[in-house]
Amino acid sequence: MMPLARYFVFVGGALLALLFAFDLFSPKAVADNTVQSAGAIDKSTLRIRSDQKWPERIVFDTTQPTAVPKVAQTQTAPVTQAALPGPEPMPEITAQARVRETFAQFVPVEPKKPEAAVQKKRKVSKAPGQPMHVARYGYFSTW
Repeated sequence: MMPLARYFVFVGGALLALLFAFDLFSPKAVADNTVQSAGAIDKSTLRIRSDQKWPERIVFDTTQPTAVPKVAQTQTAPVTQAALPGPEPMPEITAQARVRETFAQFVPVEPKKPEAAVQKKRKVSKAPGQPMHVARYGYFSTW
C-alpha cells in the first residue's frame, strides 16, 4: 500500500478504537422513567399566555368604491356648497396638432464652441537600465 493510505488506515483505526473504548467506560445517562406525582407539571404541552391584549383585526373591503366624506351641515342655517375652482378641461386635439405643439415647444441645444485645447503633458515611464534575468530550471531536471 501507499504510505499515505497506510497512515489513514492505521490512524483511522486507532481513533475508532478509542471512540469505542470511551463509549464503553463513560457513564450512561439514566432515562427518567419515574411516574409523575399528582402535583407535577405536565411538560408535554406548553402554553404561553400574555397579559397584553392586541387590538381587533382590521379588514379592508376593497370591493366597495371609495366613500367621499359628507360636508357637515350646521343645524341653524343650511350651507350651500360652492363649486371649487379646478383645472379647466382640455379641449380635444388631434394627434397631428399634438405633434405640432410638441415641436413648437422644442428648444434646440446650441453646440458648444470648441475651447482652445490644452495639451496635457504625458508621463513617459522609463524602462530600467538592464533587464532582470531569472534562471529557470526544468521540472524534471536533476540539478
